[in-house]
Amino acid sequence: MRNRLIQLVCVVLAIVSVTFAEMLLPKILRISDENSLRYTDVSIDGAPPIVALGTAIGALRGIIVDYLWIKTNLQKEKGLFYEAMEDASLITKLQPRFGEVWSFQGHNMAYNISVMTDTPGERWEWVRAGIDLVRDEGLRYNPNDLVLHKELAFWLSHKVDGVSDDAHLYYKREFAREWQFLLGVPPATIQDRVAWIAAIKDAPDSLEELELKKPEVKVMVDQLKANLSSFERKFRFQLDKDFLMNLGRWQSVQFSRYAKILQLDATFRKNDPVYLAFDTVFANPESKAALESFLPFLRKKVLRESFNMDPALMWEYTRDFGPFDWRHPQSHAFYWARKGTTTAAKRTSNVEDVYKILNNDRINIQAMQALSRTGLMQYDPYSNDNPTRLNDPRWIKSIDIYFGELYRKHFGTRGGGGDSFCDFYQNFMAQAVRELYRFGDYEGAQTILTKLDNLFGRGGLIPNNKYEAPMDTFVRETTYAEYEAAPDVARSDVYAVLTRGFREGLLMDRPKVLEDAIKFARDLTEYFQSSQSTDFVNKFGERRMAALIGNLRTSVRDVLMNVLIDPSQPLVDRLTIYNRAGEPERRMVFDLVKAPLEAEFSMDPLSKLAPFAQVLPEPPGMEPYRQAMAAEAAKRAAELETSKRSTAEIK
Repeated sequence: MRNRLIQLVCVVLAIVSVTFAEMLLPKILRISDENSLRYTDVSIDGAPPIVALGTAIGALRGIIVDYLWIKTNLQKEKGLFYEAMEDASLITKLQPRFGEVWSFQGHNMAYNISVMTDTPGERWEWVRAGIDLVRDEGLRYNPNDLVLHKELAFWLSHKVDGVSDDAHLYYKREFAREWQFLLGVPPATIQDRVAWIAAIKDAPDSLEELELKKPEVKVMVDQLKANLSSFERKFRFQLDKDFLMNLGRWQSVQFSRYAKILQLDATFRKNDPVYLAFDTVFANPESKAALESFLPFLRKKVLRESFNMDPALMWEYTRDFGPFDWRHPQSHAFYWARKGTTTAAKRTSNVEDVYKILNNDRINIQAMQALSRTGLMQYDPYSNDNPTRLNDPRWIKSIDIYFGELYRKHFGTRGGGGDSFCDFYQNFMAQAVRELYRFGDYEGAQTILTKLDNLFGRGGLIPNNKYEAPMDTFVRETTYAEYEAAPDVARSDVYAVLTRGFREGLLMDRPKVLEDAIKFARDLTEYFQSSQSTDFVNKFGERRMAALIGNLRTSVRDVLMNVLIDPSQPLVDRLTIYNRAGEPERRMVFDLVKAPLEAEFSMDPLSKLAPFAQVLPEPPGMEPYRQAMAAEAAKRAAELETSKRSTAEIK
């Protein structure tokens, strides 16, 4: 009887305890959310399924994780990187909320294992695997880990966009190719670029919703399903990254100069049944409107599911900061550093957290600096050329504004946090003076120089004469000393001077300006290419540093092309520049600028006054020039194939 009474009391206490727990749970969850006491911002977010393994082990899990973590670090110290990766992978399964091990594993792949491989392709696979691991898995399990965001941003900035790795040019080509297939070529103006990302952000979340809004999409999708139904399962209709990459590949062929030279469209239609299926549906004029609605939806889906990226944030950053080109690694470096800072803002509860945010903010503004120097991109994914990366002065104003925000934010950070941004600002703005001066924007350059003098020169805390020199003297004294240390400075000078030469020399009929610009570009290119510090050829056969500036012919081609398709300048002015250019220059750019200028011309009142062929005539000798370019492209393709076969035989 006594035992039954005890059992009854225990049951009653258990019921009362559960009842009170249920009553208290909502309040506990609310406090947890308000004070950011969970791994995720919403406390009801469940742990990943893999955690079930660790849960089954129970308290023993912590001991196992500690043992594996010590073992992993010892293996790393001994250079046993593959073995360390295996144990680190097991830790992420047992304890996926352990952000540091994700960082360790990603860094191990991208930095340690990658350099042990033999070819640029193998290196890139390991670098990309490290980035993918942290971005697609680590940050899904640790969405508020500030350091993990910072590490990912740093790898994109340093490993992919930096110059320290012998294979960095290969990384840049592959990164640009992948993101051009995924998102296409971004519009030229900031306003159009914001609208372009907004279309992805605002796209429907499901195919069913899209088909209800746009019935023509359902017709197109049904055709695709029918055309792909007989393929292997991995090639059938699946709205995933591979599907979007194949679609982007098909689109790129339609606009690629090298694809036309090498006749890749016919080759792919003959040998690639997936390409043929896409071409059959998407080349149909009736599919044009459906494709315009389908693409933003598909890109939104793939960005979220395959890249853990939020199109709403991409749109917000483009709107608030500048013209991001997502083919550029620094755009992604900015995205992840900025996301880390904003996500972790309410979690900065101690001094160490403040320094983590300070380091993240430094990556942000350094990414903007890199985009100002190399952010204006052109790329043909079917060439073996490096991406064209021109300086983009639109970032100067953005950095000027953002510097003020960061200085105020870190003014009280111990150790001179705000002052560190002052050093950056002085260096960057001094280069902006030089860049605007080379462009011929003397007023803009003088405005910045005067501001520097007021803040850090004669108007600074310790008055000095650093910025009181005449403009031309200041530019001369602050330029050549930077070339060997910062090759991007030399490249931006070449591009800026040539841009001014084409715009002012041809448009205003001042041949001396263009002549001087060509001479400056030639002299600087020869100086830079012949410098002993830049003529090193790496083990992959590329001039790792000198290739950044290219040769004079490609510089002239790239800059003139950019001048002609720049919609910020009047169309009639650009057509005048083209018609006043020499025949060799016009041959280099004709096939590159014809399509975008013709599309723009068709919507301009000028189209009512003259046919397009009259305002943009094909220069003499185009057919021999095309044949020469085709032979050159075929030669490069053959050399690349020979190199791949040789590498395979060695292995």
